[in-house]
Amino acid sequence: MDTAHQMLDITGTATAVLPVGESLSPITVIGTQSIRESFGAETLQQAINSRRAPGVSGVVLNPDAHVGYGAPVGCVMVSPTHVYPGPVGVDIKCSMSLLQTDLPADAIEEHSVRRKVIKAIGKRVPTGAGRGQRHVPKARSVDGDLGFRVATEGASKMVMKKLGIPKSWADRCEDAFHTAADGSSETLAARLEWLGRDRDKLARIESKYRQLGSYGGGNHFGEAEVVQLSQAPHARAVAEQIGLRNDHVAFLSHCGSRGFGHDLAMGQFRALKSGFQKKGLAFPAGDPQLVYAEADSPEGQQYLCDMAMGANFATVNHLLINALVLEAFRDVFPGIRGELIYFISHNIVRREPIDGQMQWVHRKGATRALPAGHPQLVGTGFETTGHPILLPGNPRDGSCVMVANKGASLSAFSVNHGAGRSMSRTKAKKHLSQTTVDQNLLDHDIVSNCRVYPRDEAPDAYKNFNDVLASVVDADLAMEVARLKAKFVLKDGAPADD
Repeated sequence: MDTAHQMLDITGTATAVLPVGESLSPITVIGTQSIRESFGAETLQQAINSRRAPGVSGVVLNPDAHVGYGAPVGCVMVSPTHVYPGPVGVDIKCSMSLLQTDLPADAIEEHSVRRKVIKAIGKRVPTGAGRGQRHVPKARSVDGDLGFRVATEGASKMVMKKLGIPKSWADRCEDAFHTAADGSSETLAARLEWLGRDRDKLARIESKYRQLGSYGGGNHFGEAEVVQLSQAPHARAVAEQIGLRNDHVAFLSHCGSRGFGHDLAMGQFRALKSGFQKKGLAFPAGDPQLVYAEADSPEGQQYLCDMAMGANFATVNHLLINALVLEAFRDVFPGIRGELIYFISHNIVRREPIDGQMQWVHRKGATRALPAGHPQLVGTGFETTGHPILLPGNPRDGSCVMVANKGASLSAFSVNHGAGRSMSRTKAKKHLSQTTVDQNLLDHDIVSNCRVYPRDEAPDAYKNFNDVLASVVDADLAMEVARLKAKFVLKDGAPADD
């Protein structure tokens, strides 16, 4: 099957299908013609392999799709019976969050002021693989007992109080906490106690707790933004209702469960692969990265426990970063206020109603998109608007906030999590000029904490953000309610840990 040729032959609307065989429903592909032409053969083959994998009932390929771990980054994989660690990845619950302040945009117009804020944040929030609270002077202290509760309780009232995080922020999370599949945190506690059953294992786990409140390397970042609300009346009204403020400063963050989640994920990959080999089972398409378990099996239950703990860590990591960022802004601008707009994940599997059936929805580099009136939003603050969708583009071209339309049912109530890579990290480092990358950001009035901006994270290493957004809008998945214009960026030049 010449999948690349089939894909390029698809024309028409932003929604298309990729045939995978007579007995299976096709893959849903979201993308304009130019976006669809950007998908390489390996990405398409990963999508087909995922659709043909045991227990899988549907696959969606989003416009940011590119080669991932077994399944493409930028895909949704649905199964009523099976869980797949690959389409979650090693950075469990990598997520986006947005903090809205009451600081007017002109307050950070001067570069010297932005540098002061960057310095204040840098004293509290470390960046880079392996870095944590000991690397900065004003981090929150997280010991073994508190770390254990973070992993097993998520954003509980006690955890929030201990870390100085406003308790109301828990209501602005896609999920403030995760439990084991049986609905209990006690099962998570028993699992974590077993994982730390000897001194060396416990010491390693506790060392990862101390990364709470930090960004990693690679594509993790923090950005100060100027919020520009949509001029369309309905979209602007929605933006204001969810708490966005026109021409005011907001802060956008991208990070996940750090080394804690990475170790849990890698442990699961090793255990599941070993189990397949001992039983003589074949990996889907011969790819061990598509290892799986039936959700109600002992192996599936253990995976869901470990994923839940990584997800709890990621949730609190974001909330703590936002609390520390607000504290840092107050060093420079005493008395300013800030409220969390939303925290939403894009590397997770959740049990959700899809097509009238409860299914395991795997979102790898894909973010949930529930429209106004969706049953899962009933009783929340977003019942009448739909929850915010936070889509990072790149510092030069901006990011955006969207809300889902009813048409999101087409894509298992999901959209892309950003622009998606157009160049591999190796290719970007080889072909992009460091001087051009740095000057390009300065030409767009963007400063960063980096002496030289990572070339593999340069805007030109990613797909055209406007084309990606057009794919979402043309397919009627979501509407844009605000654009975010970057004013400064926090990154790290270390190798990616996501």
